[in-house]
Amino acid sequence: MPAPAAASRWEAAEQIPLTWLYAPGDRPEVVAKALGSGADVVLVDLEDAVPPGRKGYARAATAELLAERAAGGPAVHVRVNALDSPLLAADLAALAGLPGLGGLRLPKVQSAADVARVVRLLREAGDAPALYPLLESALGLENAFAVATADPAVRGIALGEADLRADLGLTGEDALEWPRVRTVVAARAAGLPPPAQSVYPDVRDLPGLAASCRAGRALGFLGRAAIHPRQLPVIERAYLPSAQEVAAARETVAAADASPGALALPDGRFVDPAVVAGARRILALSARA
Repeated sequence: MPAPAAASRWEAAEQIPLTWLYAPGDRPEVVAKALGSGADVVLVDLEDAVPPGRKGYARAATAELLAERAAGGPAVHVRVNALDSPLLAADLAALAGLPGLGGLRLPKVQSAADVARVVRLLREAGDAPALYPLLESALGLENAFAVATADPAVRGIALGEADLRADLGLTGEDALEWPRVRTVVAARAAGLPPPAQSVYPDVRDLPGLAASCRAGRALGFLGRAAIHPRQLPVIERAYLPSAQEVAAARETVAAADASPGALALPDGRFVDPAVVAGARRILALSARA
């Protein structure tokens, strides 16, 4: 499938989620707290966070929530069971078409064919919501661009770093830099928003989380998934532009509006349309604060 133009599926920056909070689908009381946490998106998990004996209950509880959920509040996405799981078809049949479903997070996607199979099952059951494939293996990473452009329903991709570490035998943080950059490049080449970072597993290490977010932002990520509400303000602060960035962006946009085309600012910075577009995104993100 041909790739869309580079920015065609990138929404306005202020609409892009910065915080995605996981909550186990078999614990409705935790999901309720997540909905009031201030996260941009609540990720109800039917996969890793749910014990095998509670999968059916988690699915039913989540379907009930989405069937009754009124408009307003954070978007609710659901991470279904793995694409090679016998539970997947039942998950999709139970969730397709429910009014409160904002999107589906697809674990362990390895190819465009995986996405096509999910879309086919969803359309048989009702409709295909926004899809967010997770790349969690060497093969999935190798096929990142093909996955990102597999169907118009794909609205974003992300890494599943825990599984990827295991698949590749990675032992150091530095070894993940190439997979992270590869994911960012594939998303942007496909015209998708910059991906959100994978979860930071130590919920008590907030300074470490902040440092990790700064590093992720430098690589081109935008926002992050979380596993505890205390991580949310740290993530948002790390990904919102600084006062200095906002001031520089305002200067750039003002200069570009006054004199369209390439130009040099008084401090010597050269400004072309790509730089102006980046400045406008910074200003849009600053509106969240």
